[in-house]
Amino acid sequence: MSVAKPLPHDAALLHVTGQARYVDDIPAPAGTLHLAFGLSGIAHGRITDIDLAAVRAAPGVVRVLTADDLPFANDVSAGAHDEPLLADGMVHHLGQPVFLVVAETHLAARKAARLGRITYDELRPILTIDEALEAGSRFEEGPRIWSRGDAATAIDAAPHHIEGRMEIGGQEHFYLEGQAAFALPQENGDTVVHSSTQHPTEIQHKVAEALGLPMSGVRVEVRRMGGGFGGKESQGNALAVACAVAARLTGRPCKMRYDRDDDMVITGKRHDFRISYRVGFDDQGRVQGIEFIQLCRCGWAQDLSLAVADRAMLHADNAYFLPNVRIESHRLRTNTQSATAFRGFGGPQGIVGIERVMDHIAHHLGRDPLDIRQANFYAPAGDQVTPYGMPVTDSIIGALTERLARTSGYHARRRAAAEWNAANPVLKKGIALTPVKFGISFTLSHLNQAGALVHVYQDGSIHLNHGGTEMGQGLFQKVAQVAAAGFGVDVSRVRITATDTGKVPNTSATAASSGSDLNGMAVKAAVDTIRTRLAEMLAQEHQCAPGDVRFADDRVQVGGADYAFEEVVHRAYTQRISLSATGFYQTPGLSWDRIRGEGRPFFYFAYGAAVSEVVLDTLTGENRILRTDILHDAGASLNPALDKGQVEGGFVQGAGWLTTEELVWDDKGRLRTHAPSTYKIPACGDRPRILNVALWDGENPADTIYRSKAVGEPPLMHGISVLMALSDAVAACGDAYPALDAPATAERLLWATRQVEVDEL
Repeated sequence: MSVAKPLPHDAALLHVTGQARYVDDIPAPAGTLHLAFGLSGIAHGRITDIDLAAVRAAPGVVRVLTADDLPFANDVSAGAHDEPLLADGMVHHLGQPVFLVVAETHLAARKAARLGRITYDELRPILTIDEALEAGSRFEEGPRIWSRGDAATAIDAAPHHIEGRMEIGGQEHFYLEGQAAFALPQENGDTVVHSSTQHPTEIQHKVAEALGLPMSGVRVEVRRMGGGFGGKESQGNALAVACAVAARLTGRPCKMRYDRDDDMVITGKRHDFRISYRVGFDDQGRVQGIEFIQLCRCGWAQDLSLAVADRAMLHADNAYFLPNVRIESHRLRTNTQSATAFRGFGGPQGIVGIERVMDHIAHHLGRDPLDIRQANFYAPAGDQVTPYGMPVTDSIIGALTERLARTSGYHARRRAAAEWNAANPVLKKGIALTPVKFGISFTLSHLNQAGALVHVYQDGSIHLNHGGTEMGQGLFQKVAQVAAAGFGVDVSRVRITATDTGKVPNTSATAASSGSDLNGMAVKAAVDTIRTRLAEMLAQEHQCAPGDVRFADDRVQVGGADYAFEEVVHRAYTQRISLSATGFYQTPGLSWDRIRGEGRPFFYFAYGAAVSEVVLDTLTGENRILRTDILHDAGASLNPALDKGQVEGGFVQGAGWLTTEELVWDDKGRLRTHAPSTYKIPACGDRPRILNVALWDGENPADTIYRSKAVGEPPLMHGISVLMALSDAVAACGDAYPALDAPATAERLLWATRQVEVDEL
């Protein structure tokens, strides 16, 4: 059977040899034009004059467009219609596109875009959470509040109570392939768009709006992306629309890619949060009542911020039963880049908040933080519900954590770290074990659907297409394995083709960790249809039931006969039996009221836990991750090799977010960390010297594709173990609780160490 095999990524060889084709690698027809945006130089203001004479006169420039030159809709938003392609009278963040240059070469377009002279009536920008609160700058009239029980009374009545506040920074996606698009005009005004996007249907929709076409007049193709991480769910709209509009106006193919600096200045980041908490608990550390206030900085346009903030609320419990809880969320509008989807989609911020609480409770009681976490875990019995009323019926977090603590030697290593710290005044060690419970499904319920198209050719080869996009995560290989398993053939028979809106319509974004779940089931439905037709043909010939026909090992067996798969397929062709089918899948049992905060927003939960050990130089703040052990729940993994790779990558990305990746804006709203020289993603030397990753050996209780579980987003939360381990190391410097913010850069760690030492004195 092809599923559950650790097969390599389908394009692994192409990646390492440089042959994998991305948007910018597609051979461009003669006469292709190149585009660049002219950007705003201020964060907030009214445009009073635009002088583009020098731009139009620059070498190689063919056309220059402003908002007034656009033929139809001037909008590239994900749905709120608040994000113009080109600024229309007002600018809302520094780096917002104001005009568009169309030129003969990429370099000519970029150079010309720098020559524009824009005059503004500058307004005072709102840049920070505090400024947004003071100005009442929001995307919803008031805070969103979800509650269960009476949190305030429970807190006040508890034997112990603490409160605190935590700043959690944003994160740049830093995909290896930047944003890119390529549009080719067709006859009748139609357009073909190649885009580096996680959401081909949204690109199709926005391009159709911009050209005044029905969606059927736009075809979007995506073979692969060089990384996405959520940054290509909606942020690619501007490039695709710009290319399509320019191609229509000039009649020539048009191409656009951001250079890294422009990419970081223009595009949105992970939402940064401030989370305040007040919690009451008993002598064992069990939470009696808890209140959260989540302040979410969304940037200048709504984008996907409401859903991101909702998911942060949904994950405020993580793996813990909270009997009395109140969660208050503020979605704040600022004159910065429009924050957008990022791996975890708000869930990581919510989980960091409750993990901080567990850590703080443990410090207050003088207990091992793992004991406090285990005391609050959801029970496996299934009689406990989340703050939003969904029963937790599949909890394995207790058993999984116990196994990881044993296999990682957590308790002995914690004792050894304490002994080390007592003997070493400068270098301090810290260790932490943190769990994750992550809900799987889009919280916008109608997005939980997928389609597929499968062709079997008369020679037995298989052509597979579905609505998911490949961004390096191995989705195409997993889904090909599903198709091969359905037909009982080797995966080499399955030809993986580019995602194409002309083949599978109305697709959802490849996001929310749903790619394999949704598209795998849709492909299986299509395969089952064709397989049933083949089985019925043979069953009629052999006078048996279709269920007696067996497909395995590239053979088809029935009634004592043994046929090659391709022979059966060719016979079906000669008997005029259709060898093509569509498949469709919708996730069952979902219901969600986001206003009331009640329902079943998730099909199931994915679980996992990580132990990280660090060492901190208290004189400089420099630190290292010495070792990390991860045990992750992927259900009955479709491909253990790919899933382990996702766990490793997710952990490193999560650790980077919480330690080295610091976004800095100045008081004018200018992003100062806009290049690899100033923004530090984890490098090879930042990974743990010892990294042990294992998959939990169990099936998904939910009826998913071959009982697997999603593994895209949940592993990112394992990086939280590094932040908590660093906090543990800082705590070894004094008696006060470190109250460590994120990212825990060397500077912030040094400051926290000094603060703990001062408080001790």
